[in-house]
Amino acid sequence: MRLKVCLELGIWSLGFRGAYLACFLLTSTIASAEELPRKAKAPRESYPNVDVIYDSVTSPGGKRLRTIITKPRNAKGKLPVIFVAGWLSCDSVEAPAETKDESGLVFRGLAQMPGFVLFRVDKQGVGDSEGVCGETDFDSELAGYRAAFRALKHYDFIDARRVYILGISNGGGFAPLVPETDAEQAQVRGYVSVGGWVKTWFEHMLEIERRRFGLMGKSPGEVNDRMKGAATLYQEWLIKGLPVDDIVKAQPELAELWPEGKDRAHLYGRPLAFYQQLQNLNLAGAWSRVKAPTYVLRGAFDWIMSREDSELIAAYVNRNGDLASFYEIPNTGHTFQHYLSVADAFKGKRAGFDPNIIGLLTDWLQNKAITHED
Repeated sequence: MRLKVCLELGIWSLGFRGAYLACFLLTSTIASAEELPRKAKAPRESYPNVDVIYDSVTSPGGKRLRTIITKPRNAKGKLPVIFVAGWLSCDSVEAPAETKDESGLVFRGLAQMPGFVLFRVDKQGVGDSEGVCGETDFDSELAGYRAAFRALKHYDFIDARRVYILGISNGGGFAPLVPETDAEQAQVRGYVSVGGWVKTWFEHMLEIERRRFGLMGKSPGEVNDRMKGAATLYQEWLIKGLPVDDIVKAQPELAELWPEGKDRAHLYGRPLAFYQQLQNLNLAGAWSRVKAPTYVLRGAFDWIMSREDSELIAAYVNRNGDLASFYEIPNTGHTFQHYLSVADAFKGKRAGFDPNIIGLLTDWLQNKAITHED
């Protein structure tokens, strides 16, 4: 690009040395102008004694994705990095000072932890990132995370050989897929899975629907009757690959079971292809290959993912040694929300944020995971 611009402007008449300098300054200005523009109206993140870097990475599909990197201001040398693999929904990982979002509050706590860099990336169409989140499939999203992971080596303050992946919700399941090659997997020194999953997505949908029907107030008999229909619906969609719209047209009695009502092209704000690709994953195989310290966290009032999924993640990792521990966080929902009951969690009736959750993460990273390093 630099050469093309400079040739078009004809600045080589200044002589080689002068033209080179002019060309560099000019194209640097152009490159700066082409930086990923800011969409959010909120001020950028800021903290005392912490440097905040707003950067971007380009996904294989050509979309520029916002990255937010924080590091201790006066730290010397290369630091280990916490790399965030995020949730399923189209919510930003940015955490402005006035945030009330529990994940944002956790990120703000981690950003101020001494001795670590925190690296976050917004998926396609979220925050400043280019694209449309609601139409982006999982394979494209994963490719964006992988591009961001590979960008770690470009920062001179990050030790790309000491990566700790923090997976949250959906990311708590697919976290070991982010490092794709053997060399990349060797860069990861630990995993934290929060509200993750490891079974097939088909199994997950049956389990969450049973819980959902019960929390809706259906009787045990009604729940079983609904589950017979749900089993048919998700078998036809996730196993046989039929479009949901075709399924409910052929079997109208299944229409009321579809969580999104008349929108039969999306589920939880993502396209149907997203979940068909999740169904194709083998997360049990992925976690079984993990040979790094792993901390598996689950909220006691999480009605979205099952306790067994979290226990299985720890069990699969522990087949490779005494590496994983599982802890169920009291009075906590699917990720970091504080609730007083599972009924409140289902209704979204939050209690105040519990900052002790930040301590669970920082204590493990500083005192458990780091002691396993070579």
